[in-house]
Amino acid sequence: MKIQLLSPAGEIHRHRTGIFKRSLRYAPLTLTTLAALVPDELNAEVVLQDEGVAPLDLDFSADLVGISAITGTAPRAYEIADELRARGVTVVLGGVHPTLMPEEAAQHADAVVAGYAEQSWPQLLHDFAAGRMQQRYFAATGKVLTGVPPARRDLLRKNLYATTNSIEATRGCPHQCEFCVVPTAWRGVYSRRPIDDVIAELRTFAQRHAIFIDLSPVEDVDYAKALYRAMIPLKMRWLGLATTRLAEDLELLQLAAQSGCKGVLIGFESIDQRSLDGARKHFHAADRYAEHVRRLHDHGIGVQGCFVFGFDDDDPSVFERTVEFADKAKIDLPRYAVATPFPGTPLYRRLEAAGRLLHRNWSLYDVEHVVFEPRRMSPERLQEGLAWSWRQSYSWPSFFRRLSGAPWSILPLWISTNLGYRFFAQRLPGKTAVVHRDAERADQLEIAATRV
Repeated sequence: MKIQLLSPAGEIHRHRTGIFKRSLRYAPLTLTTLAALVPDELNAEVVLQDEGVAPLDLDFSADLVGISAITGTAPRAYEIADELRARGVTVVLGGVHPTLMPEEAAQHADAVVAGYAEQSWPQLLHDFAAGRMQQRYFAATGKVLTGVPPARRDLLRKNLYATTNSIEATRGCPHQCEFCVVPTAWRGVYSRRPIDDVIAELRTFAQRHAIFIDLSPVEDVDYAKALYRAMIPLKMRWLGLATTRLAEDLELLQLAAQSGCKGVLIGFESIDQRSLDGARKHFHAADRYAEHVRRLHDHGIGVQGCFVFGFDDDDPSVFERTVEFADKAKIDLPRYAVATPFPGTPLYRRLEAAGRLLHRNWSLYDVEHVVFEPRRMSPERLQEGLAWSWRQSYSWPSFFRRLSGAPWSILPLWISTNLGYRFFAQRLPGKTAVVHRDAERADQLEIAATRV
């Protein structure tokens, strides 16, 4: 059996046309995990293609193609799927967007895999080999994430990524943030992988560094502490994600530092508590953010702080206030996005009911394009403010102000990633990127006329 696993990319992140530098790219875990889950008895030849780092070569011979799609890449995934199916290739679609929109995805695939695929993907492959593949596959995820084999990193071109050592210890998130796709796509899922399995996989890494892609690994504090204690003897350097809980629990913070944590991505989202509460992120306290950053720096841990613009209480002053905060708090790597109503989320349902969605061009649902009517500013002002914030935070004065507070042990890493985001910031689309309903309808009519 010949299997091709593809990860399409949107325009911003696509190789050649995109503006993401290699210093910002770590290897995706989805394709390498799917490859590892292919049953040995099928004796399959598996090839991975990631459009984020290299152009897709669709001139191949394959029995089955698996395509993983998020909302922003769904149109590209459908385009590829339609082309391959027209050639007689069997196509399976999976990932976040097919999980959210299975009926839509089914129009472009022979089978759709919803949710996580540890059980359903091997079953699908067995069924395909036996000639009885079904159209839909889904298997519930339990509280303990067992049976996950080490990812097939050997199938990647390592020189195309900053690192291929991506790994996870937990799945899902216990929180219910209004804008977040996770509690909608994987409702009620917060799973922990056996610590021995995580440590065993970490030991296979040739280089003593790793990136944990877990969305919220410190929400089970006892599990996180046990994991970090087990990691201390490995003497690794690692980056990951966290909520502010990491900085609030001193023992947890110390263990993370001792285990080799050198940087965390934290979704601060807003510096206004009303916006946090409105987005159901009340477990974060905006007035303690600067303190949290100081604590992390004191333990040698850098901070990538993520902020979202476009909440209902945001007015045009939010951009300058947020950028000023990132400078003063010395956030090593600020990252900005616009609130994006991914299909099925509470935010999507609320904006749809209010008639505030501008369009459903999924390719622009990439958190860098405004796709709805904000309450206290125009869509154009929101898009312009987003682009301004990126440029301002990655101007040279801001660059040096922020990094003056970075832990010296990781300063080279933060310099390289800041340079990568500076490149991104200078090329991000501005106010002309906003698409309105009338423009979308005109585009659809033009496409329809061309087809006729």
